[in-house]
Amino acid sequence: MHTERKNKYGLLGKDISYSFSGNYFAKKFKQLNLEGYTYDNFDFQDLSNFKEVLTHTTDLKGMNVTIPYKEAVIPFLTKLDPTAAAIGAVNTIKFTEDGTVGYNTDVIGFKNAIEPLISSHHKKALILGTGGASRAVAHVFKSLGIPFLYVSRQSKEGQISYEELTKEMLQEHLIIVNCTPIGTFPEVDQKPNIDYNQIGADHIAFDLIYNPEVTAFLNEAKKRGAKIKNGYEMLVSQAEASWEIWHR
Repeated sequence: MHTERKNKYGLLGKDISYSFSGNYFAKKFKQLNLEGYTYDNFDFQDLSNFKEVLTHTTDLKGMNVTIPYKEAVIPFLTKLDPTAAAIGAVNTIKFTEDGTVGYNTDVIGFKNAIEPLISSHHKKALILGTGGASRAVAHVFKSLGIPFLYVSRQSKEGQISYEELTKEMLQEHLIIVNCTPIGTFPEVDQKPNIDYNQIGADHIAFDLIYNPEVTAFLNEAKKRGAKIKNGYEMLVSQAEASWEIWHR
């Protein structure tokens, strides 16, 4: 007997064939014996097709959002959860009778993953990158009372460039989080352009990337004795938080 696809979920992003989410939720549906549940990639080069998906795709219950659309998707949504509004980025969409609601579960994911690593000497953080994920990371540091500095390719208000990042800054900011896609498979030899010789045993190096398991960024930090962690645990945690949002 044909099972109708009555519960559709998916991932909105660009060049996402590598994505963690599809396999994760396919396994989840199987484990929970959920028939008629599907999870598809909505892989768009730009968001012009998204309106059509919203209008013409029936039985959509939820979506995850990844690079580069966490901020750009907001105008398409009916309303935002307060945390997503404060961050200005969405990674989870819930489809309701009243329209689409945007949430941010990256916050939960990152907080759960980073908190066990933090000790009393971890007083300042560097956030590499300024996209949607970095805003969630910043939100967590604010909640933990840890001042942070954004580092990006360009210097402008509220962020410094890699060229302006001094040895002293690297020695003082003992948490470094890579929120850029630099080093993602297949470009595994690439890493953010910082002076790794300033990293030591007191540092935490956290990379939101999970493929490869140990990025070039993490490997450089590990060689110098730093605590390291990749983005896998964060991904699992935010995926579970998304699932809870879709089902409450």
